[in-house]
Amino acid sequence: MTTQTLPLKKYYPHVSRIAYGCMGLGGEWDNSAILNKDISQAHSVIEAAMAYGINFFDHADIYRNGKAEQVFGEVLKKKPELRENMILQSKCGIRFKEGVLPGRYDFSEKWIKHSVEGSLRRLNTEYLDILMLHRPDPLMQVEELAETLLELKSAGKVNHFAVSNMSHHQISYIQKHLELPIIANQIEMSLGKLDWLNDGVMVGSAGNHQVDFVSGTLEYCQNERIQLQAWGCLAKGRFSEQGLQSECHVTRQTTKLIFELAEAHHATPEAILLAFLLKHPSNIQPVIGTTNLDRIKGATMALDFELTRDEWYSLFVSARGQALP
Repeated sequence: MTTQTLPLKKYYPHVSRIAYGCMGLGGEWDNSAILNKDISQAHSVIEAAMAYGINFFDHADIYRNGKAEQVFGEVLKKKPELRENMILQSKCGIRFKEGVLPGRYDFSEKWIKHSVEGSLRRLNTEYLDILMLHRPDPLMQVEELAETLLELKSAGKVNHFAVSNMSHHQISYIQKHLELPIIANQIEMSLGKLDWLNDGVMVGSAGNHQVDFVSGTLEYCQNERIQLQAWGCLAKGRFSEQGLQSECHVTRQTTKLIFELAEAHHATPEAILLAFLLKHPSNIQPVIGTTNLDRIKGATMALDFELTRDEWYSLFVSARGQALP
């Protein structure tokens, strides 16, 4: 198997190859109180993930209106010894609609500090291992942002900083003003969202302008040793068993191939989807979000094998729905 090293290992030598995304924890997307069953679910998920070798947990202040962090924090309150064996990442910068105000983004000093304090309180922890800027804020004052992040670092509230859904232009702009390194970029990447790959293979070909990805972002992150994290890595269930009955020919044929490869590798279909990402030399860290304990276990089976080049390209071309140029 090809030896690959996650860029995050520079900062966390024992970081898991796969991350767990906590957006599914905490009950409903509303302001209702958390329930005992929600805490119990979070407890089961955390222990299952760690039992299967996942020690990286990805949050955001907005997930389930803060309740994802809250139930996670309740687990840490009952079992504080878990904290020292995990890496906690949370995001800030998205604000929901409030009254007449629309949903918006906010990288102001006041909002970032407010968000971090809220996450620390809900998670029942004194610090975040990584704080991630969730989506680009067009009104970002980069000097103010840099100063704010430095203050959070100096206060011991955040150890490292990262971004999400950003192009290499946006990352390099922030990095030029920030003394601290940006260590990760979380973007949507999966077999069902292929523009991150199409960007490279469509250069000089008709239709290249239709690729929904900023050229150079993948290569920039690789050159700068910025960890690429993949959200939506299981293609939002598109290639699950229901995919075999899909009205879309591409979905049906790709799902069939995935199930065939799963049988050949004695793995689950979820593991094949993750293996597709893990094969890429950019050392992607997939962020899974299922709350099904069996699927968490099944996903980690992706670490037990490696797709061949032929298998990888068969999946890529099948999911593209057309031959490579």
